Amino acid sequence: MKHIPVLLDAVLETLGDVGGMRIIDATFGAGGYSQAFLSRGATVVAFDRDPNVRDDAARMQDVFGNRFTFVGKTFSHINELDNRFDAIVFDFGISSMQIDTPERGFSFRSDGPLDMRMDSNANTPTAADLIKQISVDELAMVLRDYGNVSKARVLARAIKDALPTTTFQLRDLIYVPRDIAPVFQALRIAVNDEFGEIRRALNVVPDLLKPHGKCICVTFHSIEDRIVKNQFRDWTMPPGNPRIPTNVSSPFILMHTRTPSQDEVAANPRARSAHMRAVEKSY
Repeated sequence: MKHIPVLLDAVLETLGDVGGMRIIDATFGAGGYSQAFLSRGATVVAFDRDPNVRDDAARMQDVFGNRFTFVGKTFSHINELDNRFDAIVFDFGISSMQIDTPERGFSFRSDGPLDMRMDSNANTPTAADLIKQISVDELAMVLRDYGNVSKARVLARAIKDALPTTTFQLRDLIYVPRDIAPVFQALRIAVNDEFGEIRRALNVVPDLLKPHGKCICVTFHSIEDRIVKNQFRDWTMPPGNPRIPTNVSSPFILMHTRTPSQDEVAANPRARSAHMRAVEKSY
């Protein structure tokens, strides 16, 4: 399936006229957001840890020249940027091209090695390695907290006993069909420290945005959305926040939220769980 940037129209509507803007596309993926921003006159710095997107990034740089910069790192590395930006956009989760590549090990629909690393070249544990390394209780916590998997400890014990190394081996251990996708999702999140990445990146957003700059987050998982919602609440409700003097107005203004339309979900079923939140820096 071709990757379709989710809620792109809502993101563009929220940003307004991006001509002349400096934008961080923190999750480049297949480049859908970056392409849209650049074609409308913005300058973009894009981040992605996946080495498989670098050819797409190079082609984009050929077209847009010095208005486009690609950084092949996790998006928490936005803290290494010195300049301030008009907008920072995050599209969390996994892309269609990753799911649809069997050798990446993300999908239970095709057999492949149980890898699941976003950066397949990184010297970090694969999903199969993680299963070997952590305890039954730790694995049960991953399945329960990241996937809301039923009977998580029983399943964790079965997985630890079998030590699967392929996606089909793991799939065949899961005796409740509705838990198959959540188990794969939970392991992927753990392997890539996805929630830790979100927290670290959001923590530096205020320092990177210009006055009236906007931060937009598109989430696909309830915990992702909760992390973003809580962070935005802290920014927009300063009373009691020890980092903000009580005589200072809210540093951010909460903007609208969006979910995909029925037409967008029909065109791209993977958009059905998406949720967009946005804030604008007030000073």
